[in-house]
Amino acid sequence: MNQRNTLLSAAVMGCLAVIVGAFGAHALKPTLTATGRLDTYELAVRYQFYHALAMLAVGVLMGQFSSKKLYYAGFFFLLGIFLFSGSLFALCFTGLGVLGAVTPLGGVLFILGWVFLFLGVYKK
Repeated sequence: MNQRNTLLSAAVMGCLAVIVGAFGAHALKPTLTATGRLDTYELAVRYQFYHALAMLAVGVLMGQFSSKKLYYAGFFFLLGIFLFSGSLFALCFTGLGVLGAVTPLGGVLFILGWVFLFLGVYKK
């Protein structure tokens, strides 16, 4: 992902976080509360927001630091959102507990994103 794609992805992920967060807080709250999944849903939205903002920072930093490591940071954040938040959203709607096994993989990708962000800035 280049700087432009990283910034565009950050904008899309941030926008989607607002949409799914609002949808969950209003239209889905009774269902999520009844199934005991409201906390899971809110966690998915929260981590999507955090990492959309992290991607935005990576995109801005790509203009200051020309490091391939920042490319990887943005990529890992985006993939982490899909696996971490996506698996939690899917778990909320399907109830398939096996989806919970995917969530830690997304968490590992988030950690790798932060490590590559650090390395991309530190090495310069």
